[in-house]
Amino acid sequence: METGVIIVGAGPVGLMLAGELHLGGVNVTVFDKLPAPSGESRALGFNRRAAETLDQRGLLAGLGAFRWGPMGHFGGVRFDLGMLEEDHSGVLGLSQARTEEMLAARLAELGVPVRRGVEVTAVREESDGVVVTCRGPEGPGEHRARYVVGCDGPYSTVREAAGITARQWEATRGMYTAELTGITLRPRPIGERLPGGHMVVCTPLGEGRCRIVVHDKGLSPHQDPATLTFPQIADAWQRLTGESIHHATAQWMWSCNNAAALATEYRRGRVLLAGDAAHAMPPLAAWSLSAGLQDAANLGWKLAAHLAGRAPAHLLDTYHGERHPVGEQLIRNAQAASMLYLGDADMDPLRGVLGELVAHKEAAGQLAGIVSGLGIGYDLGPGEHPLLGRRMPPQHELTRPDGTRTRIAQLLHAARGVLVTTEGADGTGGKAAQLAQDWSDRIDIVTGTWTTDPADPADPADPADTADTAGAADTADTAPQAVLIRPDGYVAWTAPGTDSDLTDVLARWFGAPSTPGTPGTPAASGAPQRTGA
Repeated sequence: METGVIIVGAGPVGLMLAGELHLGGVNVTVFDKLPAPSGESRALGFNRRAAETLDQRGLLAGLGAFRWGPMGHFGGVRFDLGMLEEDHSGVLGLSQARTEEMLAARLAELGVPVRRGVEVTAVREESDGVVVTCRGPEGPGEHRARYVVGCDGPYSTVREAAGITARQWEATRGMYTAELTGITLRPRPIGERLPGGHMVVCTPLGEGRCRIVVHDKGLSPHQDPATLTFPQIADAWQRLTGESIHHATAQWMWSCNNAAALATEYRRGRVLLAGDAAHAMPPLAAWSLSAGLQDAANLGWKLAAHLAGRAPAHLLDTYHGERHPVGEQLIRNAQAASMLYLGDADMDPLRGVLGELVAHKEAAGQLAGIVSGLGIGYDLGPGEHPLLGRRMPPQHELTRPDGTRTRIAQLLHAARGVLVTTEGADGTGGKAAQLAQDWSDRIDIVTGTWTTDPADPADPADPADTADTAGAADTADTAPQAVLIRPDGYVAWTAPGTDSDLTDVLARWFGAPSTPGTPGTPAASGAPQRTGA
């Protein structure tokens, strides 16, 4: 069987993307140069939108118990999430290793091969596919696929082999990170600022473990992680805090810096990039991991539709069009937050002004949208509805004709488009459902009424009950009579509130309608298509 896509990199982004492609019917293989998962905690959680991305595929419960963060901050400036109508809290204290383990287990269940110990050394594009050169346990070899996606980190071999350049921001300071056992330290979860622009962080991880980060302005920004020793970390910690941690055991350690890079292209021909290969940034509140998971959700359904021959010609280009600006904003925001976070006393006046601003709901909402990812929106066409181009709140609940209730997140488990229709006085929902029938091989048409009485609030301690149902009471006030939701959860059309014709929007995102009487077969002459994203 021909391989549709080779993914290079078995981190969370590559594993997530492989699952998305499999749901779209693509034959996919993942290569990773490590012989086994590293088991390193790395990112300790992810933001709200990344959690929703996992939830809309039914994956969040597989992570086990975790906790939500009730207080937000931007660069150390705190703001109260409780003043906002929508829940922006993120997942805290969750090791990246657990996220990888859950995603890998899912691929094993789906039968998607993850080939470890295989290092990709070159990528060569041909007229009808891509040739990937590898070396591994069986020696050197070549593998063909129709597309390759580099999810292989900031020093991406795939990016370099494809000749894709990246805008670089050079490192100006270094930092040390270590996960320790055998010691108890005072928690400093969002950091303790010290005179001279230094900072230390200590995050308890449970079971006698903690994560420390040392931001010492005197550290080299270019230390090779392979040369780092625990005495170096312990000495730096003691120099800044006066506390000795030399008797602790380091389960893993890492040196890094504040360099950043943004690929100029997320796609060149048959080569695509996602995650740190597309947008590398210094570690900061798992923003990079969160963005990478959303890259995978944006790209997966588009690439699968393209490979199946059911996508409009422009669809794959919208991946760069939508996600590259997010990468630019991500790096800008991270640099701004880092200046506030790590700056010395000269930044105190700015911190004070920002602290006063975020006491106001609108300012807090703007920063919360940056940190949580809920502020991300795409230009998906003209219209006035506030949900257009934004993600459909996954906790919105629909009551089906048989009386059962379902959340939006559950309707997206299959990674298909969803048209939700409710019957208004003008019959809008029924008309929309009828118009969408010729796309029913690619989208699910769901009828019901928006639930107006909330279910019991979710128990945050229960990993199987992570939805925020407390907002269900106002669903009827915020949700339109009919709404078309893309497989990544973003709203492409509403009625009322969107100026575009539904059939044009369906053709734009899901291709030509099926030939009458032949479900799933694109018509010979496509419906009108609009370009751009």
